[in-house]
Amino acid sequence: MEDIRMSTGERRRLEILSRVKDQMVTLKKATDLLGLSYRHTRRIYKRYREQGDKGLIHKSRGRPSSHRIEEKARDTIIKLYREKYWDFGPTLASEHLESSDNYALNHETLRGWLIKEGLWQKKRRRKKHRSWRERKEHIGELVQMDGSHHDWFEGRAKQAVLMVMVDDASSRTFARFFDGETTRAAMETFQTYAEYYGLPQALYVDRDSIYRCEREPTVEEQLKQIGPLTQFGRAMNTLGVKIIPAYSPQAKGRVERANGTFQDRLIKEMRLQGIKTMKKANRFLEEVFLPKYNEKFNVFPKKKEDLHRRIPEDIVLAEVLCFEESRQVQNDWTVRWRNQFFQLTKRNEALGLVKQRVTVREKLNGMIQLVYKGHILAYEKLQERPKKISLKVKPVTRNRTAWKPAPDHPWRTCWSRSYPQPLLDSDELVIAHSRRVAADV
Repeated sequence: MEDIRMSTGERRRLEILSRVKDQMVTLKKATDLLGLSYRHTRRIYKRYREQGDKGLIHKSRGRPSSHRIEEKARDTIIKLYREKYWDFGPTLASEHLESSDNYALNHETLRGWLIKEGLWQKKRRRKKHRSWRERKEHIGELVQMDGSHHDWFEGRAKQAVLMVMVDDASSRTFARFFDGETTRAAMETFQTYAEYYGLPQALYVDRDSIYRCEREPTVEEQLKQIGPLTQFGRAMNTLGVKIIPAYSPQAKGRVERANGTFQDRLIKEMRLQGIKTMKKANRFLEEVFLPKYNEKFNVFPKKKEDLHRRIPEDIVLAEVLCFEESRQVQNDWTVRWRNQFFQLTKRNEALGLVKQRVTVREKLNGMIQLVYKGHILAYEKLQERPKKISLKVKPVTRNRTAWKPAPDHPWRTCWSRSYPQPLLDSDELVIAHSRRVAADV
């Protein structure tokens, strides 16, 4: 007796067609129950009467698929994966196999091969439940910003940070490499993004000291009714961009997931390209990686209107995204900034700047501007600190030690001119002098 294995659908067909055979159900009724056409139902019923239960089994069972990949090609693909893509995920590896090695392969097929070969394992992670936040409806309504610290060059270059900006509505991504996550890096990233797309309505950032200030407000800030601002916060306040702090990494999940994708895909792409410098990495990002990345992962926003604002004509980004502090003009018309001295020229004489406070503005390119009530002041950079001129007369120091006349001093010999005497030694002179004094008394 032969064992026959049937699927659930095949067993259901057997049950219904056996009732048709026993004349308990009409063939038309069986057509409705099976959800097939009357013609196809007659065809399988005829096969069932001729071959029995075996006639209901699908004819392609046990036969190799006509779309199968040959064993030789499979072995070649597995070998390529071991040599070039050993740490790639199945999806990324299948993309490179098609673009670089001309092997078109579904990523799920590759995943099954890798699991069978022991080169990949299923990853199941149980995470804490969180409610999903709806995307913003418009592009430019909210942009998430973060710095990703990672060994991006795998030891081929020094450590770097990838500054990433992701639009919340469309997932459109912009990124650049820097030496560290600093205020300068955040400003340069935002400036380049604004020149490409415009000014967003709001930025969603973490609670790093670059973006928020913990100190108490000064009296001047309290009078202006503004809180303490960082340099980046001041620039965003000038540009009218609202800063929204996130209270957990999960809150800004889009940019965090983008960081994870970059740490997987970008690292391997740069490895294949042999990139060893930050300059080449930024060029590769701009010209190759980001266009492909955005084309693959961007989504359509709910509404078409773009809420990015144009940069106002009266605002120069380089003069806003900079470092600004207030300094006082000294009596010699100099201003000190980071141990450098700037001499205001005579052209500013009419402004009466002595003891006035001016704004020192250091741009991202290192250029210095001195500004007073909207006027850019002319100055000369001094090579060294000006020397102070003192008008006080230096006091004369007097010798306080006791003064003793020399042996040949006139004071010692003045008496000899009044009383001529033969030359005597010192003891005799003392005795003679004592006698004369006694005689005079």
